[in-house]
Amino acid sequence: MGSTGGWHAQQLIDALAARGHEHHLVPVTRMLGRIDGDVTVRSRELSLDGCDAVLVRGIPRGSLEQVIFRVDALHALEARGVPCINGPRAIERTIDKFLTSALLAEAGVPTPRTIACERVEDALEAFAELGGDVIVKPLFGSMGAGMTRVDDADVAYRVFHALALERAVYYLQETLAHDRDLRAFVVGGRVLAAIERVTDGWRGNLARGASARGAKLTAAQERLCLQAAAAVGVDYAGVDLLRAADGRDYLLELNSIPGWSGLQKATGADVAAALVAHLEAVVSEARPARATR
Repeated sequence: MGSTGGWHAQQLIDALAARGHEHHLVPVTRMLGRIDGDVTVRSRELSLDGCDAVLVRGIPRGSLEQVIFRVDALHALEARGVPCINGPRAIERTIDKFLTSALLAEAGVPTPRTIACERVEDALEAFAELGGDVIVKPLFGSMGAGMTRVDDADVAYRVFHALALERAVYYLQETLAHDRDLRAFVVGGRVLAAIERVTDGWRGNLARGASARGAKLTAAQERLCLQAAAAVGVDYAGVDLLRAADGRDYLLELNSIPGWSGLQKATGADVAAALVAHLEAVVSEARPARATR
């Protein structure tokens, strides 16, 4: 299930076909929920209720109502016994950066100091409290889109007032001096592969020009990634870590619908095959429960 085709969809189609599975590419925007004494979910001519599982590859941008409806449809499918990977609760927990950060902190995962607020005055106070050097991020977003580093009080004043016109929520994280910027891919309770992202600037997103090279995580870093994945309940995720200048590891973000082309190229890991293997395990475990419904 996603927005369009493309490289990631083709990787999954090839991996599913290689294992002999019947599969359908389902546009998220074509879902139709029907309530008529029962609840059913379709996309075009396909009844999603009859699928063994749904692998969520994308939830495209849209209005708040559109995004909520798409996640609601996943909730309805799960209630019908159709496993969704990742599931709607995991997507809700990770699409919202503040909720993600809060859940990680509650689970004891070290994260940068973070302040979220709605008023310009509170944002300016937060800027000073976080050391006068912050990363301002949109509450919803991925691939580094909309992120800004602000390290000057006058610039902060202008940026925060501009965001007020958009009725934005201010999500500010302290800027951490760091030695390594890492992305790990977690699937089925294990770290499949990891890369180090190399860039001349402060933004380590591959979609923003950073380059990738294969990396080996320490045992402690692997535990941190798995602890974070468990805290938000994802089946698979991209997990972003920083090794700070003080030698500590901090978890920046967790993406429940991650891309993996750069990671696969740098490490040779067959991500789609790993996702399909996990999908098979989830379906096998779910079948007895569905049979009793």
